Formats: sequence, C-alpha cells, structure tokens
Amino acid sequence: MSPARDPRRPDRPRRPTAPDGLLVVDKPQGWTSHDVVAKARGLAGTRKVGHAGTLDPMATGVLVLGVGRATRLLTYVVGADKEYTATIRLGVSTTTDDAEGEPVGRADASGVARAALDAGVAALTGPIQQVPSAVSAIKVDGQRAYARVRAGEDVELAARPVTISRFDVHAVRPVPDADGVPALDVDVTVVCSSGTYIRALARDLGRALGVGGHLTALRRTRVGGYGIDGARALDDLEAWPADVPLDTLPLADAARATFAVRELTEAEARALSYGQRISATGSGAGVTVAALTPEGELAALLEDRGPHARPVLVFAAAS
Repeated sequence: MSPARDPRRPDRPRRPTAPDGLLVVDKPQGWTSHDVVAKARGLAGTRKVGHAGTLDPMATGVLVLGVGRATRLLTYVVGADKEYTATIRLGVSTTTDDAEGEPVGRADASGVARAALDAGVAALTGPIQQVPSAVSAIKVDGQRAYARVRAGEDVELAARPVTISRFDVHAVRPVPDADGVPALDVDVTVVCSSGTYIRALARDLGRALGVGGHLTALRRTRVGGYGIDGARALDDLEAWPADVPLDTLPLADAARATFAVRELTEAEARALSYGQRISATGSGAGVTVAALTPEGELAALLEDRGPHARPVLVFAAAS
C-alpha cells in the first residue's frame, strides 16, 4: 500500500503521526517560537502541537513542545523556573532592550567599576518588581504591546513581581561601540521565575549604573526539568526518516521531569480513569502530582483536597 499523501503537498507523503509526548527543541536564532511549532506540526504529522513559553527570534535554546495529549501538560511547564546564559551590553540603550532595536541612548561605560556592577546585579536578585519591555507580547486592552508600539503608541506596562534566584556575572569585556563610545559586555547566567524578561534585566541594570544597557545574546539552557543537554536540533529532526513516527518524550517521562510522582495501585488507577477521587497524596493543597499506573503510564494529574486527591487532568481512558 502506498503511503498517504499530504493534501496540502500532494507531491509529499503524509508523515506518520508522532506519539503523544514532549519534544524539547534547541531553537535556532532567527526563528520565532511559532515558526518552530509550524515546523514540528509537519514533522510530527499532526496540528496538535503547542509550546511552553515563547523565545524571542534572536534567542536560542530550550523550547518545550507538546504533541497530542501532551499539550495538556504545557500549562504546568510554562510556570516552571528557567535558566539562561546572556550577554548584556552596558553603554547603549535600544528601543527593544535588545540588539534587534534601534539605539536610543549612548554613554561611556568604561568607568563602570566592578563593585558598582556587582551592587547593581545584587539589587536585581531575589524577589523584585519588573516592568516588562514595551515591545513584549503582553496584551494591553486586547492588543499585544509590541503591536501598539509599532503603531506609534507610547506603551507603559505595569510592574509585576518576579524572582531572580541567580544572577551571576562570569566575565566583563570592554567593547568599542560602533560610534566609538566605549561599552562593556557582561556575560551572565540568570535563573528566574516564569514571566521574567531578561531584556528588562539588561535595561534595568544599565539604568541603575547610569549608562543604559541592552541584551546582545540570549540562550535558554533550562525550562524546569528540561535542559539543553536533552534538546534536539531542528536539523536533526528534519533528517528524521519520513516513514517513521517522530520520537517524543513519553507522557510518563515528561511528567516525571515536571511533577512529584505517585505510583498507583490497580484499583486507584481504575478509579482515576473514571474521574473519581482517591486518598490524598500528602503533598499539600495546590501541589500537582503525577499519578502513574502499575504499568508506568501517566493516568492523571492530582491535587489534594482535604482527605482526598482529586484528578485535575485524566489521561487514562476508562475500560
């Protein structure tokens, strides 16, 4: 029997549908997160693909994709902490707080002392109030902030609480600016809560030091339990045999990387498959726990409610 054809591309065989699971991609520079999702839909043979947290086009690194039923896990992955390596250029401010924007301010950064830099970094570590970049994807009255900025509007976003658990400086290098104004490049590692803008950290560090700043390089090295070591290059995925389903991280393994795990008995697994409650996990109210069947399959996500654990998502079908 000849393989099915893709109705949109009758010259190509339709790829077999990938199994439900997560796909951790090393996003290349210049691609939007939507570009990666669109590519993954073709490679996975299904339109049911989503991502857990946008990366700017200039950024590279970990982008977690959900395929099939694994898209239901993405809400929880989005909220995980994240780790980045980045380069901040002190001495130049831009319209977008990164290298893709136009310069709007320049100052000689050669006089910034290491002690002042360390103090500025320390002030931006821990729980802080951060104003997102005006060109972010945050919606203002139903429209993305970046769209309003591009339309010529002045956009002021409200500060929001974020937590910077690590902000480490690894190297400081003098760099002559394009117009001859001395700048400093600062290589850093940042571990932060969901919703943090690294561009805004660069902007705020530059402001605090009185010279301005923007982000010149950004690489996400971890999202929750998913690190860059387990990420796959798009080139490798595109080389996957067209007649073989794309390999994904199974639901149970994906859950183990995100949640605490409860091993179920046969009776508990059957109860959950019908959406029924079982005894509490003991993890406490509001803590999500992955429930695995005796066969090692993901049955449900649980949250404690008093003496019982209530399923908030059920994956195992009743039989």
